[in-house]
Amino acid sequence: MSTCPFRIIKGDITKVKVDAIVNPANSWMIMGGGVAGAIRRAGGQIIESEARKYAPVPVGRAVVTGAGKLPCKYVIHAPTMERPAMRTTIDKVRAAVRAALRAADDARIKSIAFPGMGTGVGGLNPREAALAMVETIAEELQRLSNVNEVLLVAFNEELYHAFMEAVLKVIKECKDVLRR
Repeated sequence: MSTCPFRIIKGDITKVKVDAIVNPANSWMIMGGGVAGAIRRAGGQIIESEARKYAPVPVGRAVVTGAGKLPCKYVIHAPTMERPAMRTTIDKVRAAVRAALRAADDARIKSIAFPGMGTGVGGLNPREAALAMVETIAEELQRLSNVNEVLLVAFNEELYHAFMEAVLKVIKECKDVLRR
């Protein structure tokens, strides 16, 4: 990578202007709480209705749906857990991130936004989850032909710092860009 593909912001993933946002879903595509619930509330029930047609979606797979009233074009539903409100693991987060990126690339999506996968309902430590996410994204970006911009959206200060630390640790090209 010759330039830094990452941007990190603190904010609401349902308000970002990218091609697609990622929903750290459950396999049944029930969008009740956490990021999924926020996406459904902001974008409309249509997103959950469309996603539910694909259920069950195993961890390690992802599906792309429309984005309803959201400012993005697509929502990529990448399960990090089998059932709603389950705890998850770092391995499942890695599988979900990989699946989301591959689904985005297959759909010719250029820019994608990730929340902290597994850091809310999933119960993972934000620093561990952020590092796993950034390592997986960096590996996958080497193989993808369409995705070229990744926005990491932190809902709080702790996750923001975890994302920043992870990117600065993993990707040399980002040191100058992110430390302005």
